[in-house]
Amino acid sequence: MRITGLRTLTTVQDWGRPVGDANGVHPDGLVRVPVVVVETDTGLTGVGLGPHVEADTVFAAIEGEDPRSVTALYDRMLRRVFKAGHAGAVFGTIGAVDTALWDIKAQAAGEPLWRLLGGRDRRVPAYASGLCVALPDDELVAVYQEYAAHGLRAAKLKGGLDVDRDRHRLALVRDVLTEAGGGARPSLMLDVNETWTRKQAVRYVSELERTFDLTWVEEPVRRWDVEGHAAVGRGIRASVATGENLTGLEQHRPLIAAGAVDVVQTAAVWGITHFLRVAALAHAHDLPVSPIGTSPVGLLHAAASVPNHLVSELQDLRPPVGVEIDLTVADGAYVLSETPGLGLRVDEERIAAAGDLLPAALSGGPHIRPERAGHRLHAVEVGQDVESPVLNA
Repeated sequence: MRITGLRTLTTVQDWGRPVGDANGVHPDGLVRVPVVVVETDTGLTGVGLGPHVEADTVFAAIEGEDPRSVTALYDRMLRRVFKAGHAGAVFGTIGAVDTALWDIKAQAAGEPLWRLLGGRDRRVPAYASGLCVALPDDELVAVYQEYAAHGLRAAKLKGGLDVDRDRHRLALVRDVLTEAGGGARPSLMLDVNETWTRKQAVRYVSELERTFDLTWVEEPVRRWDVEGHAAVGRGIRASVATGENLTGLEQHRPLIAAGAVDVVQTAAVWGITHFLRVAALAHAHDLPVSPIGTSPVGLLHAAASVPNHLVSELQDLRPPVGVEIDLTVADGAYVLSETPGLGLRVDEERIAAAGDLLPAALSGGPHIRPERAGHRLHAVEVGQDVESPVLNA
């Protein structure tokens, strides 16, 4: 089996409501979702959700290779971009391709990836995460009632801008989950997306801890501030969670070595091999890991196979437009399927039809940069370059 091509698509996550955090809001609820599809000479294809930045350079590292050699190919991709640097969006491209390769490997073996990786239980505990910083109270309650109907008894809120408002909103969500759980106390987390200084973090969280027993506070200071995370951890009762924006073990290592993180996070966009390596590093320090992302299906399969998985983020209960994910949510957990691979399928006609949504998704909200929506890097005939517009961005 050989890798013969890579196609890129762009679809949309349509939340149907405003979503965002302390850094900005998508008022129309439309968020751009890039997709990569890796092709092989056997007809098997793998799907990964993530950026297309420098995709041609990354693809050159794996073209003609056996896709089942996933971890070796992951390192080949890293080496290919080493001189320019692999951090940021390029690391996301590597992660998306890596996820697609794991998808192919499991399909070729006729197994769901969670079992191929050594998992025993296909249930992956989840917590609700509504990206809800812009919602009024009634809509906030309605969103978390929907999560509660799926059995979720843990929730994370976006905040960090107004301590009184955050206290009020945490109480609303606590009451929703407490009622749904028959009086059992839920787990509550607050994510501030690197908004505070060290002193601000300790003062803010200490104020909230007069009322709530927070499970964790997420990204309280800038992602690279090792001593800052350690200082916050010493000053509050809640655990400190961070890591979703770190790219590579070399960025996780200082935080873990300094005892500056209590819950080690990785983002779905960085790929499965990265998650497995971070999980092993965290496990060596007796720390739990927790995946982050809108559709973290690849990391869910990986999480089922590691001994230190704590809980995984559940954002939108619906997948992106034109993307089908063969899993369910029940009794507070993702339930993975028996479908070989990741259970990810893309409907390219539906994605193309969703093109009219893209201008709105690209025009507002944080961290959005327009780019060409569809581009085929290599045809099945190795070396033949063609362009195939998929969406009109």
